[in-house]
Amino acid sequence: MLEKIFMALAAKMDIAGMFTVTMKSKRSIQSVVDDVEGTCLAYKFALLHSYNYHEVVASKGFPIERKVYIYEVCQAKAASMVLTSTPFFAPFMPCRIAVYEDAGSTVISTQNMQMMINAVKSDAALYKETSALFAHLQDMMTKLKG
Repeated sequence: MLEKIFMALAAKMDIAGMFTVTMKSKRSIQSVVDDVEGTCLAYKFALLHSYNYHEVVASKGFPIERKVYIYEVCQAKAASMVLTSTPFFAPFMPCRIAVYEDAGSTVISTQNMQMMINAVKSDAALYKETSALFAHLQDMMTKLKG
């Protein structure tokens, strides 16, 4: 019963949009991927790890047709503040950016952090820092979009 209600609601709501921020680019995926490292530096994000996810799953016996790249990025000051005051956010860290192909477009996506940020409004300094981080992350994605 609950599943039917959820599916009915999901059909009327943009569930993916609630949980992600997505931008489509006319640039080639390789062009975007080539610019990730430099753009991270320009926006003061440390690039911690990157994954060619299409290669990872193919190496496990599950090849996929599209290219999918995942980047883990961090701003240490914000990470320190979050982990000091709200360690229950640890599973959502570091910030991730996905770059993938979909229907002939290059898509740049990240998780929508706004609900989590709103949860720390009572801590003005943390709220300001995490809001700025999310804004910078979206600005960086816009720059990558071109």
